[in-house]
Parts: sequence; C-alpha cells; structure tokens
Amino acid sequence: MRRALLAITGLAASTTALVVLKGSPGITPAAQNLPTSQPVNPAGPGVDPSAAPDAAPDAPGAGPTPAPSQSADAPASPKPGKTTARPSGTRTTAKAPTAPRTTKAPQPTTRRVTGPGVDNEYGYVQVQIVVSGNRIIEATTLSLPSGGESDIHSGDVRDAYNGTGGEVVQKQSANLNTVSGATETSNSYKQSLRAAIEQAF
Repeated sequence: MRRALLAITGLAASTTALVVLKGSPGITPAAQNLPTSQPVNPAGPGVDPSAAPDAAPDAPGAGPTPAPSQSADAPASPKPGKTTARPSGTRTTAKAPTAPRTTKAPQPTTRRVTGPGVDNEYGYVQVQIVVSGNRIIEATTLSLPSGGESDIHSGDVRDAYNGTGGEVVQKQSANLNTVSGATETSNSYKQSLRAAIEQAF
C-alpha cells in the first residue's frame, strides 16, 4: 500500500514537471492575446505618474503649488524700511565758548571833597578837590592868606596848584613843589590837600 502511494506521488510530480518544461519556451496563443498589465495611475489619465502626487492639478485635496524657496547663494532681499547710514567719522559738536559776563563798570561820579582849613602865620588855607572815579580832575582853594604881600604869594600858590591843569591834577597827589617865596602858604596848602585826598580815596 505504501509503495503504491509513493509510486502515484512520484508519477504526479513527474507529470507536473514535464508540463512546466514544455510550456515555458513559448507563450500559448491565449496568453498572447491578453493585454499587458499596466500600473494604475491614481492621478488619472494624461498625468505623469512619476510626478509627485501634490503636483497633479486635479488631484483631490491638492492645494496651490508652493513657490520654490530661494537658494542659499541667492542674495537676500533688503528689508523694507529706512536705513540710516552712520557717518564714517565721529562727529563732535564743539560748543562756542561762552563769552564771559562783563559787569559794567560803574559810571564815574563827580564829587567835591573839601580838606580841613590850616592856619599859618600869614592866614588861613583850605583846599577843595573835584574827583571823578579815582582821579582828581580839578583843585581849588576856598581860602588863602590876603593882605599886603600875602596877596602876591597866595596868587603864586593858586596859579601853581589850582585848576584842571595845575600841579595837583598832574601829580594826582599832595607831593607838590613848594612855591618860591610862599613856603608857609605852600605847606598849608599841601596839608589841606592831603586830608582831602584821604577822604576821597
């Protein structure tokens, strides 16, 4: 029984191998008439199946084609907006020097200063000066000895010292030259003048 079963099995295997060998060299007429199987194009007819699915214009759910991104070598477009160019050098704004405040000098005031009266053996001598600012601009005598020769000597003293061009204005002090022949009157004049100057300045 086992031998019969093995024989049948071997016969069936031999028959199958023989049929396969005879059918492989050629194609049967029925096989030649069958159409060659084509891959199914999901995008539909007329569309390149090798293209990406999102490239099909009529594909369902396909959105607008995205714009190609710029390459790394392409120059980046400048950002809109104003650009402020910095100056090449550092700008230094120097302020103009402020003029120093000048206080106006007080206007000179003219004043009269009278010295004390001085007695001598010939009479009484008193001097008055006119001062403007810090200068003596005039000298006068309010009193001088008189009578006899005293009038002559007093006149000489008056001419030498008094006035706007006398020795007092020229020297701006009481260091005056003594008038010849009128020593006592000259000394009394200087003494009164010195006291007046001390009051004025």
